[in-house]
Amino acid sequence: MKLFKQDYHRIAGLSALMLISALLFLFMDIQGSLSYALPRRFWMLMTIMIVGISSGIATLLFHTITHNRILTPAVMGFESLYILIKTALVFWLGSSFNWFGSTILKFAVESSIMLGFVLMLYRGLFQKTEDLHRLLLIGIIFGVLFASISTLLQRILEPAEFDILQGRLFAKLTLPDPSLILLCLGLMSVLIGITWRQRYLFDVIALGRTQALSLGIDHSKAVTKILILVSVFVAISTALIGPLTFLGFLAATLAYQLTHNHKHYLLIPMAGLLGCIFLVAGQVILEHLMGMAGALTIVIEFIGGILFLTLLMKKGRL
Repeated sequence: MKLFKQDYHRIAGLSALMLISALLFLFMDIQGSLSYALPRRFWMLMTIMIVGISSGIATLLFHTITHNRILTPAVMGFESLYILIKTALVFWLGSSFNWFGSTILKFAVESSIMLGFVLMLYRGLFQKTEDLHRLLLIGIIFGVLFASISTLLQRILEPAEFDILQGRLFAKLTLPDPSLILLCLGLMSVLIGITWRQRYLFDVIALGRTQALSLGIDHSKAVTKILILVSVFVAISTALIGPLTFLGFLAATLAYQLTHNHKHYLLIPMAGLLGCIFLVAGQVILEHLMGMAGALTIVIEFIGGILFLTLLMKKGRL
């Protein structure tokens, strides 16, 4: 009982830290008109929070079904597919194509392609074999294939088009269209509601396929649903700021370290809060204390990469 109270206290502490970071992000060192600065900071804060929550929960759920805490959704080729979609659209339609002035239409097309790939790969292959390790291997192969095709198309592009494409592929915390932010916020809220309702199912899935089947769980159907949830979370994150490989990995890994009870009703809010804190507090520190000496996304990817290699080497010695 004491351990449970400590976990809840940690969640409350993370919530307070997130609130303080958000207030600092909104009001610290405002210059110029408040009516101009506050709305821009508010929409940027909403973007950061959506990305942080989506990345943290997506990686946590991916760990649940793979039973491996050093993997990320990127291993399934999600980010390579995103880069291929962006590259193919610029290659065929040109960088000046404005999607009829609608960023929502652009998001819908990109997300539909990613979700279609998930349904084809997971429902077509996983339900036939129910071999998750084979599915992961196939995902890695598809990721390499997508990356190779993207590289080929990028080499054919004109230099000006290639330069614009590289700017779009680089993860950046800029201000997206507010209508797209609201759409992603609504979609993420629905996904979080579904995830929270299934939190006890995730605890059973984490026990393994044999235990889940013995408890009456349709393991194949449950894993497919979780993979679809992961793919949509990743689509939301990448649509807003671009691919971030290790943000969710950092959030999920620290969530495991902070909780003594590895139940999803604790891990889900912790992973989401930590993802937000990394981005919001990191942006405040980088912008106001370090004078924007670098990009936050690069720092997160660097730290996440070091942590990933550390855990990989540590696991190899066991």
